[in-house]
Amino acid sequence: MTRLRLAYLTGEYPRATDTFIQREVAALRREGFEVDTFAVRRPGADHLTGPEQREGQATTTYLLELARSPALPLAHLWAALSAPGRYVSGLRLAWRTRRPGLRGTIYQLIYFAEAVLLGRELHRRGIDHLHNHFGDSSCTVAMLSSAVSGLPYSFTLHGSAIFYDAHTWHLGDKLDRAAFAACISRFTRSQAAIFASPATMERIHLVHCGVEPERLPTVTHRGPGSRLIFVGRVVEQKGLVDLFEAMTGLIPEHPDLALTVVGDGPDRRALERRAQDIGLGSRVDFLGSKSQAEVAELLAGADVFVLPSYAEGVPVVAMEALGCGIPVVASFVGGMAELVEDGVTGFLVAPGDAEQLADRIDRLVADPELRNRLGAAGRAKVAAEFDSAVEARRLGSLFVDSAAGRPSPIRPGVGPGAELRA
Repeated sequence: MTRLRLAYLTGEYPRATDTFIQREVAALRREGFEVDTFAVRRPGADHLTGPEQREGQATTTYLLELARSPALPLAHLWAALSAPGRYVSGLRLAWRTRRPGLRGTIYQLIYFAEAVLLGRELHRRGIDHLHNHFGDSSCTVAMLSSAVSGLPYSFTLHGSAIFYDAHTWHLGDKLDRAAFAACISRFTRSQAAIFASPATMERIHLVHCGVEPERLPTVTHRGPGSRLIFVGRVVEQKGLVDLFEAMTGLIPEHPDLALTVVGDGPDRRALERRAQDIGLGSRVDFLGSKSQAEVAELLAGADVFVLPSYAEGVPVVAMEALGCGIPVVASFVGGMAELVEDGVTGFLVAPGDAEQLADRIDRLVADPELRNRLGAAGRAKVAAEFDSAVEARRLGSLFVDSAAGRPSPIRPGVGPGAELRA
C-alpha cells in the first residue's frame, strides 16, 4: 500500500484569517495523508494569534526565503536539464498567462522562478500532488510548477474577489489545467462555469470549508439581547458603516446595545473615527485579530452575529457563529444563502440597506425564544454540512480518485482514506 503525499501551497501561511486551511491540513493528516505546507511568504507577526499559527509557521517552507539560497539557480538548472521540454513549455505558459503591463510581466517572471524552485522541492520530497488555496498569485505558481515538474495540481476556489479579476488571473487556464478544482459553494461553482470549458466542469467539485462543531461553545439565550458581534477583515466593503447606522436607530429602544468588532484591516482607524463621530465610540469595541480560542470565547458572549458585507463567499466566521447557536444577520450576497437560511438560521438582508438590517437585529435582540430557535437550527446546519473533518474526507476522496484516474461526483463522497493500491 502507498500513501499519498500532498503539498499545500498558499500565498501566506498560516494566517489568522485562514484557520479553515489549518483545520483542513490537520484533518487530512488524521486521515492518513502526509501533508507538507508551503507558502510564498511568511505571514506577519500579527497573524500568529495562537498556538496553531505558531506551530504551522515552524513547519512551513517559504519560497521567497528558499530563493535566497543557491537552491534557486540549482532548481532551474535541474529543471532545464532533466526535462527541457517541460521547462520551455512552462516558460511559454508563464508568458502567455502573464498579467497586463510591465509590472505584470515582472511579477510573472518571479512566479515562474518560484514555481521551478517549488517543483524541484516537491520532487526532492517525493510529493504526489500539489494543492493550492485561492485562485490568484499562488495558484499561478502552482499551475506553472505543475507544468514544469509534471506533477498534478489542484486548487480550492473561494470567492468572490477572484471573479472581479478572473480574466487577468487567467482563471480559465487554471481550471482547465488542474486535475480538479474544489469550490467552497454552489455559487462559486456557478461562477467558475463562466470561465471553464464544458469538459472541465466535470472536474469542478463542491467541498465546503468547515469548522469543528464539537469544539464550539453552545449559547443559550435568555432575556433581551444587547451584544452584537462582527468578526472579519475590517474594511469598508464589510458594511460596518451600515451596521453603525442601524445601531443609531436602535439605541433609543435598546439602550444597552453594543458591538464587538474582531479583526483588523486597512480601514480600522477610519471606522473607529466614524463610530466616534456619530456617537457610538463607547458602544463599539475594536479588538483586533484574535486566536481561534479567543474568538470562540467572544462568540459565547454574543447575542447576534452581524455580517453586512457587500461581497462574500461562504464565510467561516458565520459558520462558527451558527455552530455556537448564535443567529446570523448577513447580506444576501455570494454563497451566503447556502449557509444562512432566511428565517430559519438567521436573516438575510439587502446589502447597504441599514433600515432592513436594523429591523432584523431588532427582532432578534427583543426575542430570546427566536434567538434560541434560530440558533438550534444553525447548529444543526453546521454539523450536517460544514464539519471540517467530513469536508476534509470529501477532499481526500478527490485526491485518491484523481491519483487513480477515477471520476468523482460533484459533491464528493466520504472516501475510505488516503491509501492507494500500488
